[in-house]
Amino acid sequence: MPAFELVAPATEAEAIAALRALPDGEAAPLAGGTDLLLDVEMGRLAPRRLVSLRRLPWRTLDWNGGTLTIGSLLPLRSLERDPEVVARLPALAQAVGAVGGVALRARATLGGNLGRAAPASDLVPALLALDAEVELVSPRGARTVPVDRFVRASRSTDLGRAELIRAVRIPEPRPSAYLWQRVRPVNDVSQVAIAVAYSPTDRRWRVALGGVPPRPIRGDDPDAPLTGFPPSTADVDRTAERIARLPVLVGDRRASDEYRRRLAGTLVRRAVRAAADGGGAR
Repeated sequence: MPAFELVAPATEAEAIAALRALPDGEAAPLAGGTDLLLDVEMGRLAPRRLVSLRRLPWRTLDWNGGTLTIGSLLPLRSLERDPEVVARLPALAQAVGAVGGVALRARATLGGNLGRAAPASDLVPALLALDAEVELVSPRGARTVPVDRFVRASRSTDLGRAELIRAVRIPEPRPSAYLWQRVRPVNDVSQVAIAVAYSPTDRRWRVALGGVPPRPIRGDDPDAPLTGFPPSTADVDRTAERIARLPVLVGDRRASDEYRRRLAGTLVRRAVRAAADGGGAR
């Protein structure tokens, strides 16, 4: 592994300063390290400095009314095992459970997962369906960005220079579900992943797709949304058929385009049914 300097600031301001002190690309924030350290070891990244965030108080899980704020350094395993998350945001708990094995989830963090923007992220589709926002801090202050704008493409985000993910905010509990298909459950990339969530506020369903290039996307139609709880079978079928025709469902070495399209339609139907049958508080 290439040599680097490791620093562990005690405050948010110190962490930002440690990143800002070096030119772009020469310093990187370190959360759980399950992805970043592998890239450093393999020579895909060569930062001069890693700024460990382990001393920052960003491991919180706070409900304020119906809004959930998740500290960016909270281990995924804590999120997965929280009974309120399981009951009120099932898709999020299910997506977390699809990330690697238990040992990895005990170390990996939500902020690290988002910041690395892995192309086959399980968490991004669920966060898209839940209308999640990312809270960012930098030398310029704080700002909030929807996940749909934050993740731009594979390994590309809206993070600015010396900017850090402080928290992720989800606006309300939603009946929801996350389903995926892959050859090997732990070590493989999903051929297709589907997240669905029903918003009690506007009475519309969100549908998001994972396992598609160049990043997970929202697939629901704002002009002809899926509505009602539960929605009619005919409306679900129309939504599933439209999702299956999306141009992002292309073939590659993991699956043919025909297989992906059939699978996407099937997973949409199953996910909506699962969310409507037992998808948490409404």
